[in-house]
Amino acid sequence: MDRLTISLDDKLSQEIDLWISERGYVNRSEAVRDLFRAELERSRQEKYTAQHCVACLSYVFNHERRDLGERLLHLQHQHHYLTVSSMHVHLDHAYCLETVILQGSARKVKAFADAVFSETGVHHGKLNLICVEEDAPGPGHSHSHRHVRPSV
Repeated sequence: MDRLTISLDDKLSQEIDLWISERGYVNRSEAVRDLFRAELERSRQEKYTAQHCVACLSYVFNHERRDLGERLLHLQHQHHYLTVSSMHVHLDHAYCLETVILQGSARKVKAFADAVFSETGVHHGKLNLICVEEDAPGPGHSHSHRHVRPSV
């Protein structure tokens, strides 16, 4: 393991220590590693939009809006090749929460998320996208599905 030493001014150091404490990190090293991982992932996503990814798309929508539920379902069917799983939760008499697990080209996943978010009546849309690397099944694997792992 490589060791990295950095110098911080007192104010920044105090802010980082407070941030670390608020999030429950045991030490600075793990917090800094997570910050680096997050920034590297953000950079990968900006740079390689055609890269393969896994993602969690979540949004709240008003199912009483005219045909909105049907339009959202139609969008999901148009992009069925991206969908791994979905969950639908009734929040009250009008609002629902949907979470859709996606896998595929980052560019196509982002386009699908944008199409969902732009529907009138969709609120609080979030896309958590993680770039992954595809692996060929190793020796002894007779199945044909893809293996993916997070880019590190």
